[in-house]
Amino acid sequence: MSDAPWQPKTLALKKKELREKAYSARLNQPDKDQASELICHAFAALGRYRSADTILYYLDCRSEVRTHKAVRASLETGKCIVIPYCTVNEQGNNKLGLWRIESLNELVAGMWNIMEPPKDRWGEPGKEVPPGEIDLALVPGVAFDVNGGRLGNGKGYYDRLLHEVRHDCELIGAGFQAQVFEQVPMDDHDVYLDGVLTETGFYRGKGRGPGNHG
Repeated sequence: MSDAPWQPKTLALKKKELREKAYSARLNQPDKDQASELICHAFAALGRYRSADTILYYLDCRSEVRTHKAVRASLETGKCIVIPYCTVNEQGNNKLGLWRIESLNELVAGMWNIMEPPKDRWGEPGKEVPPGEIDLALVPGVAFDVNGGRLGNGKGYYDRLLHEVRHDCELIGAGFQAQVFEQVPMDDHDVYLDGVLTETGFYRGKGRGPGNHG
């Protein structure tokens, strides 16, 4: 059974191949600004968005769906808006810190040129937010599928966070339609999203119900 579809080496190869295809598709996406606005407007129109008190956005880098404009708009709603930043846990493993943002002006360019809070403010009381307080999360990705499968950059940042948020926190992927494939290879620790938004529509994902893993 060495060539079974989800053997570790085969799975890693499938992820690598799909990641390369998806990177290329995302990079070559036309009208990124317009498509991103459609995706972010659809996110803000979700019923869960309206009822959520604390919402996690990501701040885009490179060719990701662009979110800066949506974050500015959401800051005006009075909701608690949280953004992630890349750090490590006590064991030295990659993890996302969660920062309550009041203005994009409080951020600086950090790892991979992603905007983040200044390092000398990490851990500041009233700004750091525990994962359990998040009600709704907009999640980036390299590739998605119609069942909510997600393929990230392979660094493990979101893998850990998605296991730490509450079970009733809805996880919504944001990607261009060109990033949606028939099936994303999923490992046992990978998390299915509750939905995926693209510029052309919404895919209802499996979510984190019993047995919903790779």
